[in-house]
Amino acid sequence: MNLFYQQGILPTATEIVFDKDESRHIHKVLRKKEGDQLHITNGEGYLFTTEILSSNPKSCIATVTETSLEQPLPYQLHMAVAPTKLNDRFEWFLEKATEIGITEITPIICDHSERKVIKKERYEKIIVSAMKQSLSCYLPKLNDAITFTAFMKLSHDENFKSIAHCENEPTKKALKNCIKPNFDSLLLIGPEGDFSKKEIKQAKDKDFTEVSLGDRRLRTETAAIVACHTFSVLND
Repeated sequence: MNLFYQQGILPTATEIVFDKDESRHIHKVLRKKEGDQLHITNGEGYLFTTEILSSNPKSCIATVTETSLEQPLPYQLHMAVAPTKLNDRFEWFLEKATEIGITEITPIICDHSERKVIKKERYEKIIVSAMKQSLSCYLPKLNDAITFTAFMKLSHDENFKSIAHCENEPTKKALKNCIKPNFDSLLLIGPEGDFSKKEIKQAKDKDFTEVSLGDRRLRTETAAIVACHTFSVLND
């Protein structure tokens, strides 16, 4: 099954018109023709089963034969992760986190961050591709990059807020022992140089729980994926 993404499709839609790029992919790459079936999502949970009415490289049109609302994740996971020095590593995190299951991602610029500029448009394309690959009908939200201090000033309503860092603090708890099923969670993952002591204090002052992801020191993108998978497993 191939899953296509069309932003903004209403649940009541009866016909879907693809743009030029998607039409070319359908017609020339997949060699789809009139009468073939396509599955499309709007990224908001709806799955549209359609039948191609007309197929050409410039404009493909499909009629909706069935519409269903897919089940979302049983939990909400918002991860605020510092962009890595090597851009492809952060892109790898975006791809794998989308495949495993995540609802929101915020790139945070920290005191020790070596990358302070992100390519949001490219990141969004990677997330869309991963959503389609994993046959998910829910597109994770990608926020604009924000400084750690500014992020701390925002209102966070998640049931469980945590920060993963490498400092040896007696108050740290194992993440796997803190997660409760069906909870909305927010987790902070720092840059290659870890969070600064000032940032850790800021988070603690905002009632973030200090957590550990294990005994080994992990790269930023590895730590983020391990955490993402931990939430997934403990909510299964």
